[in-house]
Amino acid sequence: MNDTPFWQTKTLEEMTSAEWESLCDGCGRCCLNKLEDWDTGEIAWTNIRCRLLDGTSCQCTDYEKRQEFVPDCIGLTPKAVRELTWLPPTCGYRLVKEGRDLYWWHHLVSMSRETVHEAGVSVRARTVAEEGIEVEDFEDYLVDWPFEDVPDKR
Repeated sequence: MNDTPFWQTKTLEEMTSAEWESLCDGCGRCCLNKLEDWDTGEIAWTNIRCRLLDGTSCQCTDYEKRQEFVPDCIGLTPKAVRELTWLPPTCGYRLVKEGRDLYWWHHLVSMSRETVHEAGVSVRARTVAEEGIEVEDFEDYLVDWPFEDVPDKR
């Protein structure tokens, strides 16, 4: 029997639905509003969360119907993961795409969904709701997220 974890042996395309979904570490960073500089393509992060992101649990409050309620929500697929430039450097999907291993705080490694929060990687209690914030004011909410340039210590 092979004890090597699936994320070390399979490509994103080879994963089952359950394996794919389990790659999400629950940090919530992909569900934050971002600004892109049209000239440079540089991404600026805000602490404004999607209206469906629970700021405490870092989970979508209606994951199955999220694209009905938030039309610009980008569903992650292997193709999207390969094309998106804004996935956090700690994202399980991005790490697998890059042939790297998951960090110690990822629940598939630690066996706890709390370690992503304990490690300070998640957006838990660090966001504001987007309701009432005008798009032209998003620049007032720019942030540098911890672990944006995480050293490779797994």
